Amino acid sequence: MSERQPALPNRQTPFSEAFTAFIGERWAPYASGLPEPLPAAGPAADRRRRISEQFPGERLVVPAGGLRVRSNDTDYRYRPHSAFAHLTGLGTDREPDAVLVLEPTDAGHDATLFFRPRAPRDSAEFYSDARYGEMWVGQRPSLDEMGALCGIRCAPIDELESVLAKNAADTPIRLLRGASDTADALVDAVRAAHPQVRGDVPTETGSREDELAADQRLTVALSELRLVKDGFEADQMREACAQTATAFEAVVGSLPEAVRRGRGERWVEGVFGLHARHAGNAVGYDTIAASGDHACTLHWIRNDGDLREGDLLLLDAGVELDTLYTADVTRTLPVSGRFSDAQREVYEAVLEAQEAGIAAARAGAKFSDVHKAAITVIARHLEAWGILPITAEESLSDTGGLHRRWMVHGTSHHLGMDVHDCAQARLEHYREGVLAAGMVVTVEPGLYFKADDELVPDRFRGIGIRIEDDILITADGNENLSAMLPRRSADVEAWMSGILEGPETRLT
Repeated sequence: MSERQPALPNRQTPFSEAFTAFIGERWAPYASGLPEPLPAAGPAADRRRRISEQFPGERLVVPAGGLRVRSNDTDYRYRPHSAFAHLTGLGTDREPDAVLVLEPTDAGHDATLFFRPRAPRDSAEFYSDARYGEMWVGQRPSLDEMGALCGIRCAPIDELESVLAKNAADTPIRLLRGASDTADALVDAVRAAHPQVRGDVPTETGSREDELAADQRLTVALSELRLVKDGFEADQMREACAQTATAFEAVVGSLPEAVRRGRGERWVEGVFGLHARHAGNAVGYDTIAASGDHACTLHWIRNDGDLREGDLLLLDAGVELDTLYTADVTRTLPVSGRFSDAQREVYEAVLEAQEAGIAAARAGAKFSDVHKAAITVIARHLEAWGILPITAEESLSDTGGLHRRWMVHGTSHHLGMDVHDCAQARLEHYREGVLAAGMVVTVEPGLYFKADDELVPDRFRGIGIRIEDDILITADGNENLSAMLPRRSADVEAWMSGILEGPETRLT
């Protein structure tokens, strides 16, 4: 059930009969004993129970997703679908092509993880399969080892089709659609062979529209399941922020080198990425290392510009842990270590807006209240500078919005396993929802004065500033998970000075 591409016959020398007979000989036995459960296995079991309660009597199919071709016979680095990781506790690069099935029972659901276990050493997969073979990608777990890791019964992926077809006419199926092309096709084939009444629409026959609607409801439910983080998840978010702060410090220490070498945005991206790969799984999203006017491009990930003394560096980056929880932090740093007067003026306005947004991020408040608090400050400063052609009050009205020319994005999004977490949640639970203890949101206002914007005073042109922190909503307020990184301009300068004036770290 893999999504593999056809082999390239011109790349591999055929194996002789003598080799195939010889390759399985004289290998030491695999290690005895079973691994300890993954730290996330316990919390994942509770999440499976919670999703089970929403869909009694229905078979739930949650694929991890397959490997994707980057170029010819090389794949992109693998990462499982976040919903699969959330329900299994598996992170890092586990487990290509796996599928979690929650089978309905009288007591709820029984979970089975279908995946590709390691092949025997005398099999062709062991030595010739560049995607899955042990000689190519390392030792894969056995069924028992995977079961011990995640606390879920495991079965070979080859058995999945027959399990999905069992009692299919009487057992509604819901699929996390889009995670795996192969799983999508398999479930569609089972449905076509076993028409049935869908659980969501008992008065209708199982039309294609009904099936897609049923799948979408599961997708939404899995996304909303992550809106409120449990204690394990909150601790993971704290750790992701701590590791991100360490990586930011390393970037500051590397700034002289980034200036000296040229193409310094790439140098910054590389330094941060090194720490992310060492401390966790990877970066949680493509790093934005934007210097000078590049900072006015919101998702500048080309990162091919120089760093120059006197410019600002907008660094938006986050470390993703092995459990796949990621931070998302932005700091705007003076490359030379000190803000100019104009840079400081804009910076202080953005900081004031962020502090207003953080103060509004409380349990019981609307999600939209955070943006409203921050953007009110932004609009007021734009009016005071004479940049807005109307008053701040007029711009903030439903028929205004002119201030968005200089901050077109929102102030917040949910954060967790995905940098924009819970993205499939319903409008009434997200943008129009109410904040609750356990939610993690970003607060990230900004001002972006492009160099060619003739409405902006000359002293501000080419300045782009964003300040972003990760905020855990608590019962009595909030916790700034990334507060270890300074935000006030004087504190930023003092922090940078302490790093830059430390031991020589210049690379050759």
